Amino acid sequence: MTHKFETIALHAGQEPDEQTGAVVPPIYQVSTFKQDGVGALRGGYEYGRSANPTRTAVETCLAALEGGTRGLAFASGLAAEDAVLRGLCKPGDHVVIPNDAYGGTYRLFAQVASPWGLSFTPANLSDVDAVRSAMTPETTMVWVETPTNPLLNIADIEALAAVAHAADALLVVDNTFASPYLQQPLLLGADIVVHSTTKYLGGHSDVVGGALVAADPQIGDRLQFDQNAMGAIAGPFDSWLVLRGIKTLPVRMDRHNENADAIAQLLSAHPKVTKVLYPGLPEHPGHEVAAKQMRASGA
Repeated sequence: MTHKFETIALHAGQEPDEQTGAVVPPIYQVSTFKQDGVGALRGGYEYGRSANPTRTAVETCLAALEGGTRGLAFASGLAAEDAVLRGLCKPGDHVVIPNDAYGGTYRLFAQVASPWGLSFTPANLSDVDAVRSAMTPETTMVWVETPTNPLLNIADIEALAAVAHAADALLVVDNTFASPYLQQPLLLGADIVVHSTTKYLGGHSDVVGGALVAADPQIGDRLQFDQNAMGAIAGPFDSWLVLRGIKTLPVRMDRHNENADAIAQLLSAHPKVTKVLYPGLPEHPGHEVAAKQMRASGA
């Protein structure tokens, strides 16, 4: 990136309002937009499910933070994941997922996508050979979390991108636990980034949301179609709350990292603690990979 992350977080998608000069995008709490004629849309806005200026602002900012071409905001992280699976996979396809995937993600695969006809195989994503062995001729996607929730296991994004692409599969990375401040998977070869914006991006425990960012504009267009067709969009106020949270993301993540490192060091030295799972510790099996692809070890 040519601009510092902090500047992008403050300004991407957030030009001063043309009518009033407001430096924060307004909350456009509206369902329908006036047309100047049949198909003559003002700024491309017609109906609130299809697009909303406040949502456009946060989607533009998210795409810039991740270094992608298209950002999309959803009602939750799982709504975003569902759009990826139903939009880019079909019955009969196969996906490799983490063997310690977030519980909600595993439930989505096992109890929603699987009955629909999508098969999946859990694998140790810290082991590139294990992922390669889990691939089948029907594999269309490799689904990655790094760090994982909650065990903080680390996967090598660049190496897994090579494995996925060699099989003509997409690499999807859930970047929730790192945030784009610490890690940018698209720049390491991933095709799609997933976020629960409920967590670090929102940052204030007052909003539930999700996001997708695509590297390829054609994939972004397909996902935008799915977002509109399925309808699980982020509302204007939720979009505004996430955008507000992003402004302080760098400051908050710096403090999170500082505190987590101090706690990990303290617990590691405590006689009653047998093991600490934190990638910032040299003894963590994913320490070297985390140091290579993350700015810091996270919270």
